[in-house]
Amino acid sequence: MNIYINDIPQYKNFRKIEPVHKGWSSDIKYYVETIQKEKLLLRISNVKEYDKKMAEYNTICTIAKQGIPMSIPIDFGICNNGESVYMLLTWIDGKDAHDVLPILSCEEQYALGIKAGCILKRIHSIPAPTKQEEWETRFNRKVDRNIENYKTCDLKIEGTEKMLTYIAQNRNLLKNRPQSLHHGDYHIGNMIVSDTGVLSVIDFNRLNYGDPWEDFNRIVWCADCSKYFATGRVNGYFDGKPPAEFWKLLALYISSNTLSSIPWAIPYGQVEINTMIRQASQILEYYEDMTNPVPKWYIQDTNFS
Repeated sequence: MNIYINDIPQYKNFRKIEPVHKGWSSDIKYYVETIQKEKLLLRISNVKEYDKKMAEYNTICTIAKQGIPMSIPIDFGICNNGESVYMLLTWIDGKDAHDVLPILSCEEQYALGIKAGCILKRIHSIPAPTKQEEWETRFNRKVDRNIENYKTCDLKIEGTEKMLTYIAQNRNLLKNRPQSLHHGDYHIGNMIVSDTGVLSVIDFNRLNYGDPWEDFNRIVWCADCSKYFATGRVNGYFDGKPPAEFWKLLALYISSNTLSSIPWAIPYGQVEINTMIRQASQILEYYEDMTNPVPKWYIQDTNFS
């Protein structure tokens, strides 16, 4: 696809432009270096998404004010002769957390998890709009949709009936939950670790609002890589061990998310299907077939803090 970016105001300062192929976003992404030796990330979207992307950009600006280590927003506008919208941000140097964690000590993995939990808590300090629909109503609608999509898809995973039972028995926990800003896809795949050990968060394109604790629904990706990091992430968020209600709700959120991942994977082929089958089986093992809301990966006594 040819994208005309010469009409971006900063283009005259670009001296190096390379495509970035990582991630699931529909955005077209480029790594940019300027004449002034600045490193930038350029994201391009269809102009039809202008309102959505402008809201995303404005929210990222609000998040950046929290002092969170992240790509800092620089500019937003229309390019490609009016056919695209662009977002320009600072580039984060470093390596994917998924690659870094396995080569660190248990203590270092835990410490990075603590940082990730503290960052998430700061994101959640941004409140949801006052006219936001009640969480219980919103999420029950989402759960119903996830269950229906799973039941009508061609792939069924052994043991998921236990997740369905758990969801049915714990929907009452959704009542009167607070709401805040969500990252929307918070896990090690969207975290970068610098050479000096600074953990930064990237890819805020799934921003939304809801129960802060639902933003832990992808922590399984963290736990699969490092139980120390996942444990640290939880403890860092709560500044200590979390309440029992957190674990019960998280098991509900992860169950719903797992059911939705099965029909999601089918169009992407067997590799993604196998990944989601493996993860569903792993989750059932973590939760002892949904009989224990505290997952096996959580380390009760770390002795690191």
